[in-house]
Amino acid sequence: MTRLRSEPFGVTAAGKSVERYVLDNGHIEVSLLTWGATVQSLLVPDRYSDQSDVVLGFDELAGYLGDHPYLGAVVGRYANRIARGRFTLDGVDFQIPTNVRGSALHGGPEGFHRQVWAARAIDTPDELAVEFSHLSPHDTMGFPGTLDTTVAYSLDGGDIRIDYRATSDRPTILNLTQHSYFNLAGLLGGSIESHELEMPASRYLPVDSDSIPLGQTAAVDGTPFDFRRPKPVGRDIGLADEQLTHGRGFDHSWVLDGSSTSPSLAARLFEARTGRMLEVLTSEPAVQFYSGNQLDGSLRGKRGRPYQGREGLCLETQHLPDSPNRPGFPSVVLRPGEEFRSTTIWRFSTA
Repeated sequence: MTRLRSEPFGVTAAGKSVERYVLDNGHIEVSLLTWGATVQSLLVPDRYSDQSDVVLGFDELAGYLGDHPYLGAVVGRYANRIARGRFTLDGVDFQIPTNVRGSALHGGPEGFHRQVWAARAIDTPDELAVEFSHLSPHDTMGFPGTLDTTVAYSLDGGDIRIDYRATSDRPTILNLTQHSYFNLAGLLGGSIESHELEMPASRYLPVDSDSIPLGQTAAVDGTPFDFRRPKPVGRDIGLADEQLTHGRGFDHSWVLDGSSTSPSLAARLFEARTGRMLEVLTSEPAVQFYSGNQLDGSLRGKRGRPYQGREGLCLETQHLPDSPNRPGFPSVVLRPGEEFRSTTIWRFSTA
């Protein structure tokens, strides 16, 4: 069995070649693109050992080059939102181009998701991985510092481990995440509202109508945002709740209980018909759960199928939105001589 292979995946409008790397350990097969360090497909077995693709995406590069909601990409330099695209660091004001409702989302319009990354394949008896790297010059999208970033995907049994590393030559801010849309029922799985979700988080972050934090975190007790015990995603999603109205469903950050610098449980997702289970472990302090509310059928994905509302969900491990403007939130500042390190694990199994 060939555990690792690479192949051309197309050419950008600027003439840059994009490659696809495929990792296959006989249990899971994951396809990765140098465009955006993207997870293009992810074949996972169900309880009957039948594999199916459990992430949304496109069959060809053209789909990724067009306008789409970050399907499968690594996003940065700052995942999530910066209000009005503005922040102050060490007394200096910075402006990031705004791209969604007057704020800078996921690093601005030309963030990491729209870059061709360099790739290094690793296939040894002890490791099966692809390491992507990208050098972002000072003042790219208005961010200070030349940022050197690596994102390594490694495959081991039922685990996909994602290791993020970064250094900067000037003080800067950084918040990285992986933006895959999961549907554990597979490519033709339909709505994710029947998926059962559990998150060990007793607090979440309320937002305004532009998805900017209102202030401090709030308790999930007695709200639709309580996922401390498994429940179907769709059980409370239609309730008359102002926060659900703002997000058109779930699109909020949950602060993880007992989070630490080593990967610990952030979410557990289960699909009953196939028996597929995904556990997300992370060293990050929060997870942004997005229930795919703005998928509306206008986007055609794999096999030309339109992606309808809530056909995929995101579990984005990260820091909190607008942290550069919120002194009370965990710091996202990266200084020269420091190394940003973060790990997230996707652990697949069946039940």
